[in-house]
Amino acid sequence: MLRYLLRRTLVLALSLVVAGLVLFVLLRLLPGDPAAALLSVGADEAQIAAAREQVGSDLPIGQQLLRFLGDLARFDLGKSFVSGSPVLPEIAKRLAVTVPLTLAAFLLALALAVPLGILAAVKANRWTGAALSGLSQLGLAVPVFWIGILLVWIVAVEWRLLPASGFPAKGWADPAAATRGLVLPVVTIALVMGASLLRYVRSATLDVLGADYLRNARAMGSSFSQALLRHGLRNGAAPVISILGIELASTLLGAVVVERVFALPGLGSMLLLGIQQRDYPSVQGVLLVSTLLVLLIGFLADILQRLIDPRLRGADEGEAA
Repeated sequence: MLRYLLRRTLVLALSLVVAGLVLFVLLRLLPGDPAAALLSVGADEAQIAAAREQVGSDLPIGQQLLRFLGDLARFDLGKSFVSGSPVLPEIAKRLAVTVPLTLAAFLLALALAVPLGILAAVKANRWTGAALSGLSQLGLAVPVFWIGILLVWIVAVEWRLLPASGFPAKGWADPAAATRGLVLPVVTIALVMGASLLRYVRSATLDVLGADYLRNARAMGSSFSQALLRHGLRNGAAPVISILGIELASTLLGAVVVERVFALPGLGSMLLLGIQQRDYPSVQGVLLVSTLLVLLIGFLADILQRLIDPRLRGADEGEAA
């Protein structure tokens, strides 16, 4: 396990470096000069040259790359072309919205999907299972922004129970207001993610229900519930964990839509604003941090899989031998 952990950590670090290089190249291939973010209409040649020198676009691409890698090694993501403020503190401020939003939605989706997915598999031949499968299919078909708008109309406009959008200026210094501002976005994401997870849990549970070890446990005197809890859940969890990692990562990246609907000051809104203003450091910083978070989620999912499933640890030990 230690050998696998070291190897996986090395892969994580190399993946982040490669992602940074790819991101650097792709941003420089876009048409236009990043210095345009600092220039007004009708700028003369001297102003253009000064702006290019300020943002570094006057340097050869090799020197720009070396400067980028040096700043990255110092955990310096540069300064915004528009505001002039450091990008990293602004990203940290935005993460205080995006991360709680994503994690709360993920936990709520998990709390809904696991019991309902198991129930849908156990009752697969009854109307209960068919109804749950139909609801999950409907949840996958409905766009997330439409669910958000529907919740705003019913809960915020008609019932006036929660704010329709926005986040308190004080942030988490006012926890009650911050929590109220995230309730509707969390429910919106959780409903869509839960519908997807429910289908994976149902499929994994159906595989477990047909396994020989479950029938053997029943033959040795265990009740259906005992056999499922003692033997089925652990075996069925391993394939679902990789799906959970993918869902969590995709939710983190897809939060831009929900943040837009509910006017939340998260990473998504920062990314869109940076693209509109051609603010390369902001765009580059948000994408790098998002890539790092996605890689970390995949890393943790792989480790958790091996902690739960001894067969994977045995395969690692066999490769080492």
